[in-house]
Amino acid sequence: MDSISAFAFSSPRMEKPSLSSTPSRALPSSYSSPRTIYSDRFIPSRIGSNFTLFDLSPSPSASSSSDVSGREYGSGAYAALLRNALFGPDQGVAPPATPDRSAEAAGRRSSSAASSTSSSSGFSIPSRNIFRYKADVPRHSLATQFEDGLPGFLHIHPRAPRKVSPSPYKVLDAPALQDDFYLNLVDWSSHNVLAVGLGDCVYLWNACSSKVTKLCDLGVDDSVCSVGWAQRGDHLAIGTNKGKVQIWDATHCRRIRTMESHLLRVGAVAWGSSLLSSGSRDKMILQRDIRAQDDFVSKLTGHKSEVCGLKWSYDNFELASGGNDNKLFVWNQHSSQPVLKYCEHTAAVKAIAWSPHVHGLLASGGGTADRCIRLWNTTTNSHLSCIDTGSQVCNLVWSKNVNEIVSTHGYSQNQIIVWRYPTMSKLATLTGHTYRVLYLAISPDGQTIVTGAGDETLRFWNVFPSKSQNTGSDIGARSLGRSHIR
Repeated sequence: MDSISAFAFSSPRMEKPSLSSTPSRALPSSYSSPRTIYSDRFIPSRIGSNFTLFDLSPSPSASSSSDVSGREYGSGAYAALLRNALFGPDQGVAPPATPDRSAEAAGRRSSSAASSTSSSSGFSIPSRNIFRYKADVPRHSLATQFEDGLPGFLHIHPRAPRKVSPSPYKVLDAPALQDDFYLNLVDWSSHNVLAVGLGDCVYLWNACSSKVTKLCDLGVDDSVCSVGWAQRGDHLAIGTNKGKVQIWDATHCRRIRTMESHLLRVGAVAWGSSLLSSGSRDKMILQRDIRAQDDFVSKLTGHKSEVCGLKWSYDNFELASGGNDNKLFVWNQHSSQPVLKYCEHTAAVKAIAWSPHVHGLLASGGGTADRCIRLWNTTTNSHLSCIDTGSQVCNLVWSKNVNEIVSTHGYSQNQIIVWRYPTMSKLATLTGHTYRVLYLAISPDGQTIVTGAGDETLRFWNVFPSKSQNTGSDIGARSLGRSHIR
């Protein structure tokens, strides 16, 4: 077998049967056939193996014949470095003793295994296991080992929690901004223009240029109770104290239409895809199509007190309404009665927000006697969770870029809280307003919020990252300071 090539395969030759009747005799053991008889047994060549990687030392004869191959397949320095990274530093501790049962089995096989190994491979039997367990090797991270030992590997550090600036980067004076929980006097358009109702006037503040424009003046006998931008950002709906709804072209600063039919003030307006909804102190919700000649196309009844919160879902299929009767209702485009009723709140429901990330996920907040944020799944008609915030919930808005939600509060802490969803853990608590934070809007890029309060200030906060993780903002780059909205 010594002359057999390690990679040679051949079939044994077949001898012709003898025709002679003479019986065959057994050949002596020392007899050697003049012909070479090939076998189908495969014996691999281990000349190129690098046993130093696993702390194995081949026999001297094998070492002398594999010097060139050893240098070809890997250096000792690289092998030591790789072994140190994979198995930890070798401190010379002896491996644990082999169990008795294994020792007995090894003893029974020692004589035959020794002769077979020495005759076929020429290597001595290793004195220890290849994959041995080292009891004293510390458990290190493999990434850390490679970072320290191999400069070509990049170590990825865990992402640190996102930090939110505790101070507003801009403050605007807003004289005559009413301290009324049931009104909605601030909204931010898709064209980056902020609309603010101050007394009997509506002002527009361009967030790109900081230019202030007076849109309208209702006169001394009326006042602004709500403002709401259409989705395209060109038209603004204004609800008045006399129960009227005016539609204005913000680009040309001209009034397009005035619609009536409410008996009392209109404290909430919300645009859908083709409908404008208005909620009033007369307990009614009117659905209006500004393309139609009539003032409204349908009337929604169900609330027993003033309607103070209205929000369309992002797909424009569902309308959520909150009232001073502590009720939260959900309507569809064609219903005149609520399709879902939620009565768990114990105070007025003004704060309403639909999630842009999860279909049918609705958040609502209750007033002073309730203080809770509740989460609902309108698809399955289920109550998901309830969080006691400790103070009056005035507004809610979801981030467009990350799965987080902002709430503003009144009595008694006047704070702004950023929550992670779905754990509803607090990411940041912002303070600065000295009155209830009654008004809230979010910028079209989803990074900035503006809050308004009875202290007659509007404060701008950078609270959300951009979709590209760039926390900068067009308006956030403006200089800090305090200026006037009018």
